[in-house]
Amino acid sequence: QVQLQESGGGSVQSGGSLKLSCAASGDTRCMAWFRQAPGKEREGVATIDTDGSTNYADSVKGRSTISRDNAKNVLYLQMNSLKPEDTAMYYCAAGERVGYCPLSPYNYWGQGTQVTVSS
Repeated sequence: QVQLQESGGGSVQSGGSLKLSCAASGDTRCMAWFRQAPGKEREGVATIDTDGSTNYADSVKGRSTISRDNAKNVLYLQMNSLKPEDTAMYYCAAGERVGYCPLSPYNYWGQGTQVTVSS
């Protein structure tokens, strides 16, 4: 069982930046950020493997960077040039790789951290 705890959310103006963190109680091969806006389905934002390979949703590509500190079991998401449409609850997730991290099942989830971007 891996427990995940997100932090770093908040309210910013359009164009601003935020860095989300997720502390994990254990180590898993794949880690990811997901988000869910009110009335919308949850969507994947970015994934990262222990070897550092990453994948991003088109909606955040070029504006966000996912990273992890394997020694400390901490996952990060640096978000720049934030837009109002980035407003959502952001969730950290972890799981073992089945083929490819973006397609792997994520069995462990955090409680989420709210990101609100105002225009």
